[in-house]
Amino acid sequence: MTEADDAPDGDDAIEAARKLFAGPVGFMLSAPGLQHLPAPELPEVAFAGRSNVGKSSLLNALTGRNGLARTSNTPGRTQELNFFAVGEPAVFRLVDMPGYGFAKAPKDMVRRWKHLVNDYLRGRVVLKRCLVLVDARHGLKDVDRELMTMLDKAAVSYRLVMTKADKVKPTELARVQEATAAEARKHVAAHPEVLATSSETGEGIAELRAAVLEAARG
Repeated sequence: MTEADDAPDGDDAIEAARKLFAGPVGFMLSAPGLQHLPAPELPEVAFAGRSNVGKSSLLNALTGRNGLARTSNTPGRTQELNFFAVGEPAVFRLVDMPGYGFAKAPKDMVRRWKHLVNDYLRGRVVLKRCLVLVDARHGLKDVDRELMTMLDKAAVSYRLVMTKADKVKPTELARVQEATAAEARKHVAAHPEVLATSSETGEGIAELRAAVLEAARG
C-alpha cells in the first residue's frame, strides 16, 4: 500500500500530500486534440483558469518544481492539454488546460481551445475534479461564470482557488474570498469552500496539495 492509498484527515492529509508531491512528478505529454489523450487509467485533477491567472506558476509551486509547467508573461501560451504524472508508479495525473478569456488570440484558435477544453471536461471519465483558478485581485469574471455553468451542466465536480493572494491586502482578500465562496454555493457542482493561494509566498499551497490528493481519491 502506498501513502496515497491511506485516507488521512487534517494535518495528516497535508503531510501525506507533501510526501507524495516531494516524490516523482513528471511531464507526460501534451494533447492538442482528444485523440492524443493518454489512456484513462488513472484519476485526473484538472486546472482551469483565465489566461494569465497564474496557473503555471501555481502548478510549479504545488509540485515544488520551478520548471514543471512553463510560465510566460504572454497570456494564452498554453494551447494544449498538458499531463503530469504524480508518484512512481503514478498515483494520479495533473492536467494543465489552456487558459480562457484571452481576447487578443485569433478567433479560430480560441474556438479550438474552447472545444478541446469543453470536450475534455464533459467526456473524461477519469476526471475527478476541476480546479478553477480565480485572480484574487479581480474575483470572478463572466468568463469564469460561463465555465462554472458549463461544469454544473456536465456534472463535473469543481473547486474555486484564488491565486495571487499576496497581491491584495488581507482585508480585501477576505472580502473577495467570501464573495467568491457565496457565489460558489449557488452552483450545484462547486465545492463550497474557496482556497486562497500564492505561488510566491507559498500561502495555501500545503492545503491545495491536500485538496488535490483528496479529489484524486474521490
